[in-house]
Amino acid sequence: MNAELFLAFVLVAAALACTPGVDWAYSIAAGLRQRSFVPAVAGLCSGYVLHTALLVAGLAALLTGMPGVLGWITLAGAAYLMWLGVSTLRSWRAASFSAGTGNDGSTRLRTFLQGMGTSGINPKGLLFYVALVPQFVSAEASLPVPVQSGLLGLTFVLLAGLVYTAVALLSRTLLQSRPGAARMVTLASGVIMVALGAALLGEQLLPMFSEARFAGS
Repeated sequence: MNAELFLAFVLVAAALACTPGVDWAYSIAAGLRQRSFVPAVAGLCSGYVLHTALLVAGLAALLTGMPGVLGWITLAGAAYLMWLGVSTLRSWRAASFSAGTGNDGSTRLRTFLQGMGTSGINPKGLLFYVALVPQFVSAEASLPVPVQSGLLGLTFVLLAGLVYTAVALLSRTLLQSRPGAARMVTLASGVIMVALGAALLGEQLLPMFSEARFAGS
């Protein structure tokens, strides 16, 4: 691979992974509530592994060329994020951030799947891979383009995993002994999830309403 392009990608990917968003919100909540935050971080990373596999297989570019399919994926992702956010908001007042609870197998699996859904069903992640990764692939490199794409995608997964682990650890260290602050963070996490879900929903519905109004005029 082109060393300069790879280094540039690492810098950009690290900056994006360090940008607070719904993944951060989920990592913080898991760091406060669970004995182990590993299932949550693993779930988030697995969602991006899925995006990497789609990119390597060429399906990501195909889906972005099908606005109808991508639109339904976006609506599903928006609905999921809003549901997850509302579930967080409903329990923030009575939140009990004990690292000694919620460590059974079913809870770990649910935490993993929710994390995977948070990153995997988010069309923003799919578009990130389609729009960003190809810019750092070199046709002159010795490795085939699909291999380069896969390595870049997995590099982002690694960076994201490190960042989300640090976020979960810091949230546990700084907030577990401060119930009031922890509740406010949980409230903010729920608001972020709902807001991002609403934004995704608006991106799909507003153009539809505009087209319908234009067609009716």
